[in-house]
Amino acid sequence: MERETTPSQSEWMIMEVFWASDTSLTAKEVIRKMRERSDMSPRMVRVLLNRLWQKGVLRYTIDEHDARVYHYSVVKSKEECQKEKSRKFVDSYFEGSQKNAMAALLQSAKLTEEQFRELEEILEQCKEKDHDQE
Repeated sequence: MERETTPSQSEWMIMEVFWASDTSLTAKEVIRKMRERSDMSPRMVRVLLNRLWQKGVLRYTIDEHDARVYHYSVVKSKEECQKEKSRKFVDSYFEGSQKNAMAALLQSAKLTEEQFRELEEILEQCKEKDHDQE
């Protein structure tokens, strides 16, 4: 079985803290910021930080003054994680068919005319990008 490399739902909440920050954070800093968003225990935050490191989503350096303090920083951007999650979703639920996945999402969505125009623009940009790569 393929090793998981994307954040789970609870890990994603931790990553939102990092993606909103432009600097590395210690576990204590993450715990403090998570208190504003969730009732997640400090122990669970530390477990999730470790999992994110194991998945290669975060890296850490050890504090030069206190070896018990780790400074975590982002390895994968939010966009990279979203793309990887999307690919895995399509593979898992739509047998790898991006067309079927998009059709299912569009058919279940209630979109405004403005949103349809935005999607048409995105599709056109994707089409142009694909033609440029050929």
